[in-house]
Amino acid sequence: MAETKENLRKQFLEKRDWLSADLIEIASRQIRKNLGKIEQYRKAQTIACYHSTGSEVKTHEIMQEILSHGKTLALPRVKEEHLVFCDVKKFEDLEKGEFGIMEPKQYCRMVDSFDLIIVPAVAMTKTGQRLGYGMGFYDRFLAGRKTPTIALAYSKSIAKNIPYEKSDVKIDIIVTEDEIIHSEKG
Repeated sequence: MAETKENLRKQFLEKRDWLSADLIEIASRQIRKNLGKIEQYRKAQTIACYHSTGSEVKTHEIMQEILSHGKTLALPRVKEEHLVFCDVKKFEDLEKGEFGIMEPKQYCRMVDSFDLIIVPAVAMTKTGQRLGYGMGFYDRFLAGRKTPTIALAYSKSIAKNIPYEKSDVKIDIIVTEDEIIHSEKG
C-alpha cells in the first residue's frame, strides 16, 4: 500500500522532533558549510530564505551570513493563501506571524525577484521531490518560477519516494549535513 503524504509527513516530523538540540546544532552547522560550497549560493545577491522553527535545519546563521555579506535577505510573510517575501535588514524587522513563525514586519519592502530561493522541507527525495507541511504555500509561490531552489534537510529526511501531485514543485538542490544533491529535476 502506498504511503500517503500525511502519513509520511507525520513519520518524518516525529523522526526529526526526536533529534537532540546538539545534533540539530551540529547538523545545521555542517549544512551551512555545505551550502557555502554551492556556486549559486555564493554568487546570489538576493536570497529568499525562511526563519527556522522547532526541529528544522537552523537558518539563523545562514541569514546572518547573507546580511553580513551585504546581500538582500528576503523572508516570507503569510498573506491570505500566499507567501510574500520582504527585504529584512536586521532581525529586529521580524515579528511572530500567523503560524508562530518569525516573519517580516509590515513596513518591510516586498521583493519579487530573487537569485536563489532556500525552502524548508519535512522530507526530500534525491530527485528533488519535496514534502512540505501540507498547506501548499511554497508550491504556490514557486509555481512557474525559474529561480534556482535549494532545500535544507537532514540526511534522515531523505525519502525513497514521496507521492507526487501535479501542483508539487521540484527542488534543484538538496543540502544535507552529509552531501549536496543535484536533483534530476526535469
